[in-house]
Amino acid sequence: MSEHVLVFGNGYDIPGRMRALGAATGRRITTSVLCRPEHLAKLEEAGGHARIVAVGAEAPVEHWIALARAMHAIEPVSRIGSFGDQCQEKAAAVGHALGVPTHTPETVRLVFDKFAMRQHLAEAGLETTGSAAVDGAAALHTFAAEHGYPYVVKPRSGTSSSGVTVVRAPDEAEAAFTRARGADEPAEVVAEPFLTGPQYSVESFSELGEHEVVAITRKFSDPVSLVELGHVMPAPLPPEEAETVRAHVVAALGALGVEYGPTHTEVVLTDAGPRIIETHLRVGGDEIWNMVTDATGVDLVEYQLRQCAGEKVLPDIRAVLTDPARTRRHEAIWFAGAPAAGVLIEVAGADGPHPEGVRLEVLGAAGRPLVGLQNSDSRLAQARAHAGTAEEALALARNAIAGLEYITRVSAGQVDLL
Repeated sequence: MSEHVLVFGNGYDIPGRMRALGAATGRRITTSVLCRPEHLAKLEEAGGHARIVAVGAEAPVEHWIALARAMHAIEPVSRIGSFGDQCQEKAAAVGHALGVPTHTPETVRLVFDKFAMRQHLAEAGLETTGSAAVDGAAALHTFAAEHGYPYVVKPRSGTSSSGVTVVRAPDEAEAAFTRARGADEPAEVVAEPFLTGPQYSVESFSELGEHEVVAITRKFSDPVSLVELGHVMPAPLPPEEAETVRAHVVAALGALGVEYGPTHTEVVLTDAGPRIIETHLRVGGDEIWNMVTDATGVDLVEYQLRQCAGEKVLPDIRAVLTDPARTRRHEAIWFAGAPAAGVLIEVAGADGPHPEGVRLEVLGAAGRPLVGLQNSDSRLAQARAHAGTAEEALALARNAIAGLEYITRVSAGQVDLL
């Protein structure tokens, strides 16, 4: 038995692990890669791939399909692997063209287009959260007149909390629109009401349209930029509220047509019930995938690569989750923000000492310009911790970050602005 997996993007270390899985189980698994040129430098074990093709950033999807057909002619593609946000639209189009199971182009479109997702969930009768695609500050004023303040402005498609702003007054609209649009003129951005309530992310796994929630994470975000500051898992939720969140996410994944692999869905538990912020066809970032493994015993990445190699994995995931002998523990992570001006010289105090169960990592390199907490990449350090309760794990992680000091260099002009 053999499989030929066509991987989109760099694939991280998963293709190598997939080939090793084949060797361990007596199967021949080969991998090929279709990616953008900037992904080439990030390919791990590039020599292990049967073939690698880079496609220019401006190339239309038809070029991706044509190149995939050529690779398919050399060695028929039996599976498609897409393990991050990168190239998912191309992977879906190629899968559809080759007749290889993967996410459909429509599902990927709905997940990436935040306005389309809102419309689709409303048509499915799941949510009625207001939303508008806007092309300028004047349209934001119109949205505010209908929905009030505060409201959120964000890119119509995007990741890592980039370009997201909470608008609380009319004079903030222009800057919020410019930030969300970025350099993509004259791109539309999305406006939607600011949802109030505790925030959660839901880590799920799907197989043939069946969905299993693996973990619910309590998340904490910066009130201004909405960049995530921390997570704790499992979320300290009463069972009935946890079931409400679980059922809502499962219904939404079904409505969006998700059929395969892991998903990371962000939710606000409002007074009117759960409301989805966005979802992703991948594992959660911010080390959430590792936290899931440590807290539940379910390695989402391992199960995704096994599924991609042709195995049915949902029964195994459920067996791990219901195993009475498995070790249960609480995992937390907390991040350090960034000063609004200057150049980073050093993050001091990272070497500790730290309590048992705490691991701290500096993310900001010396020489980095500091512009405040603009997106996930702005954060300067992270602390992972585990403990017997969610409260204890979160306190350990937060205390580790609170013990850091940031040594920066600020110019005279920047001092005048402070």
